[in-house]
Amino acid sequence: MYQSKAHTKIKLAIFDLDGTLLDTIEDLGRACNHALRMCGCPERGIEEYRMLVGRGIYNLFRGALPEDRRTDSMTMRMKGFFVPYYNAHKTDFTKPYPGIPELLETLEKNGIALAVATNKYQEAAEAIVGQYFGERKFLKILGQRDGSPIKPDPEIVREIERAYGQTGPGEVFYAGDSDVDMETGLRAGVVTAGVLWGFRTRQELEAWNPQFICSDPAELQEKILGWK
Repeated sequence: MYQSKAHTKIKLAIFDLDGTLLDTIEDLGRACNHALRMCGCPERGIEEYRMLVGRGIYNLFRGALPEDRRTDSMTMRMKGFFVPYYNAHKTDFTKPYPGIPELLETLEKNGIALAVATNKYQEAAEAIVGQYFGERKFLKILGQRDGSPIKPDPEIVREIERAYGQTGPGEVFYAGDSDVDMETGLRAGVVTAGVLWGFRTRQELEAWNPQFICSDPAELQEKILGWK
């Protein structure tokens, strides 16, 4: 569990990607609907994907498929259609949330290291962060990788911490928009904030009792810079 420490300062800020830094729901939904269509399955409404994304692509496919077609072979078939389509269309509608570019710039100027911990597959995570935030220097961009556990396993946060070097209690901050993110941050023992501009509800975030719930990037910046 997280332990507070007096007179600490955040050294490392780790962010979820989809629903936290970038509004990706339209492109994710369209790519998944393309895969469903190619597999002969009914498509989903884009808004439905708000509850389906965030747990890695295999869980996304399982959730989107009709119940009677949620097999391993169908999941892999979905991947074969989804990945090429998403790679080609991942920036058609995606955009940073208002205030996010300024938040990252301010944190960097204040000497805080930046990192991304996402369940988006690694290739897409690196490409999309580079596309929208290429001027920022990220310590690590970690996504879903073969052989590595995905969130809510806290290992992804710990891997980033090891890349940074030594950190103490209260010196690492994690922000995300879902229950998966809240569980990840709290299990990793870092200062955890839920953000309300993403894909999930306040009630989902509050159920995990994170240190903060922030309504906009300006409030998130205040919590990170003002943490003691």
